[in-house]
Amino acid sequence: MSTATLLFFAIAFIAVFFMRLFKMGTLLAFLLTGILAGQHVLGLFELSGTWQFLGDLGIMFLWFNIGLQINMRRLWQLRRTIFGLGASQVLMVAVMLFPILVGITTWSLIGTIMISLILAMSSTSEDLQILIDRNQLQTNMGRQTFSILLFQDLLSIPLLAMLPVLAGKSINLGASVIDIVVMSAGLILGVVIVSKFLINPIMRMVARVHSQEAFVLAIMVNIAVWAVILSLMGLPAALGAFLAGMLMSETVFRHQVNAAIEPYATLFLAFFFIVLGMGINLPFLLNNWSIVLIGVAGLIFIKFMALYMVARVRLVQSRDAFLMSLILAQGGEFGLLILQTMKNNGISAIPPENQEILTAIIIVSIIMTPILLLIYDKLLKLGNLFGGSSNKNLSERLTDETPAVVICGFGRMGQIVAQMLASENISYVAIDDNVDEVVVAREAGYNVIYGDSKKKAILLAAGLKVRKTKAVVIALNEESATRDIVQTIKGFAPRIKIFARAHSLRSSRDLINMGVKSATPEIIESSFALGADVMINMGFSATKINNLVDDLRENDYENIKKPINAK
Repeated sequence: MSTATLLFFAIAFIAVFFMRLFKMGTLLAFLLTGILAGQHVLGLFELSGTWQFLGDLGIMFLWFNIGLQINMRRLWQLRRTIFGLGASQVLMVAVMLFPILVGITTWSLIGTIMISLILAMSSTSEDLQILIDRNQLQTNMGRQTFSILLFQDLLSIPLLAMLPVLAGKSINLGASVIDIVVMSAGLILGVVIVSKFLINPIMRMVARVHSQEAFVLAIMVNIAVWAVILSLMGLPAALGAFLAGMLMSETVFRHQVNAAIEPYATLFLAFFFIVLGMGINLPFLLNNWSIVLIGVAGLIFIKFMALYMVARVRLVQSRDAFLMSLILAQGGEFGLLILQTMKNNGISAIPPENQEILTAIIIVSIIMTPILLLIYDKLLKLGNLFGGSSNKNLSERLTDETPAVVICGFGRMGQIVAQMLASENISYVAIDDNVDEVVVAREAGYNVIYGDSKKKAILLAAGLKVRKTKAVVIALNEESATRDIVQTIKGFAPRIKIFARAHSLRSSRDLINMGVKSATPEIIESSFALGADVMINMGFSATKINNLVDDLRENDYENIKKPINAK
């Protein structure tokens, strides 16, 4: 290994460590790594074809992840907040930015509209991480912020559709709008149809193999196929990756796809930001540092004011509106992605030097967000904001998106538990890795998703929350899988009560020793039912039988005699 490579990894480690120490996004750390390792600072690597290839893969995965978040069912559930608050925010920011850009630039009309809209987008990855770190994702403010980010993801469809229009340098605005609307509607309609009749059956066959490697490769092939198809149609390959993500989001495998692809996606996203950093023209930006700083200050101020006004008009409390506006006031990786995609595809809707400045403005605004939040928290602690008002509203938790019970395994036992919960209107979600059972159960109206319950990412994606989920029911046949799930849950949510199915008295006691609240040995309990039927038939009263069974259950069935095994 060369010294340059060793130094490169050392820089990446230090950057990630300090970024997370100061609660900033790790993607910014990779961006900083690229700047430091690039030709303008340490000169460890040239921006070669290999690095460009890795960067292109990163772009694909970032577009795929954005597409994976756009699920029609999810959008419908949050439609009022998404299309009310989200659409108002984007429109207000774009309306405020548009006349400013028209006045200070010579860009084309559609180019100015495009830039106004991408600057209205915020950093989904950073903002979600901020909400999670501050334990506010499930507050009213967190939900409203998330809905705005979700609308911005949805807006990426027409923005992507604008790229071919920009490439063609169309000046007929009416025709351009029609092209964008038709293409966007065609994409959404195509996603629903293709997901149902093509992607779902294919992924169902792959899932039956029960191979993690085959599942991941199927995802990657899906990305590559749609990227090639859209390239042949004269559209950006990134749009194909985005389409692949949307296709997967409409299948029952969405949560498992997200969990399976996450490690690889993080790696390739790191490559994208490293290559982005390497490609930044640092001398040019240093010569124009005043323009960059003015642009950052202007962007944050305009977005903050637009967001705050929209939130207050929609009757969001002033404290929530202020914090929400502060979190969302930066540019986003979507803007970086659009600018990089335009650059890679030779789309010169705005001059290249302006693209460099816009890239720098977005990056610096993302860096500024955690700093501004630190200042906000300090002022709030000192009582200089909102008169030291109560924090009650921020701690209001949501209940409509968090299941009270998570059921792992949806065989006959899991189904009976689900029926009992549903009869009392107790919210639940079930997870099973048998694709056929999942499909049939969903058609029957059960709330069940496909996934591997042993994985933390799947449990979290299913809605398991440390402080909101009341119980986890493990209704699996395999004892080893049950133990793995218990260990996984105890690792990140030790206080959640777990109720498990056990095959024998020994496995029941082992699970209780692992921290399970109750582990029902199915052989013994079915024996109780059988014995009770026999005794009732012999004339014993139900009360006497219930007392007998209760005695046998006491102290984890310690009154049950040891089984006699024939030699």
